Amino acid sequence: MDERSQILPDTERAADFASRHEVTMEAVCRRLYEARADRIRIKKPRVAVPNLERVLGAALELGNRKGFHSMSMRDLAEASGLSMGALYTYIADKDALLRMILDAVDDAVGRVLAPVAPGEETGGRERLRGLIRRHVLLTEAMQPWFAFAFMEVKAFNKEARDQAIAAELRTEALLTGALEAGVAAGEFRPLDATMTAALVKPMLQDWYVKRWKHRRRGTPPHAHAEAVIDFVERAILAAPGWNVTERTG
Repeated sequence: MDERSQILPDTERAADFASRHEVTMEAVCRRLYEARADRIRIKKPRVAVPNLERVLGAALELGNRKGFHSMSMRDLAEASGLSMGALYTYIADKDALLRMILDAVDDAVGRVLAPVAPGEETGGRERLRGLIRRHVLLTEAMQPWFAFAFMEVKAFNKEARDQAIAAELRTEALLTGALEAGVAAGEFRPLDATMTAALVKPMLQDWYVKRWKHRRRGTPPHAHAEAVIDFVERAILAAPGWNVTERTG
């Protein structure tokens, strides 16, 4: 977490994170438009990006409420306020819509979670802490996107299902790498890094899959991240005096 984020109130911290990492709805839709400019028939970004926000916002709301399988293109047109003809200038069909949503999640994971941030370059403890904090703030900013990808995976076609599963495994691999680095540096006790990462991931998913529960309790994102960090570190920190060279020598 950078110095600027530490001094902001929690709600501002989350908004600042979303803006800096370009994971607001407007920024995500702008990136999707730029990546698909050759397939979207509207060539003016000032027109296309706001309409994509309407379409994708409606798709996520409908998908998370009634299920992607049950949602029709007509439902989407009505919810977005666009005509059927206008809708098809942006999205050819539901498969294209699904791919767009999953690509947005993949892009965010690659840009926001994957890079090792300053201060996390050595060892694993700070790297793991940074991953957990970024994961919570990223999924706070893009909660409907991540919830959709998690909850609706069974309704996806095979290609999309494989993409969603690969994204989850990619995140686990990032956690595994941080855990392995911590063991190698003597910060964490000997452990099965892959299994431990698989146990940490559900605690992070709980933030966006069961968002209603945390809203009801008034839990802000920063508090959730720090609680996960505290819980995990209590289980994996090396005992005082443990020496990694003794284990590997």
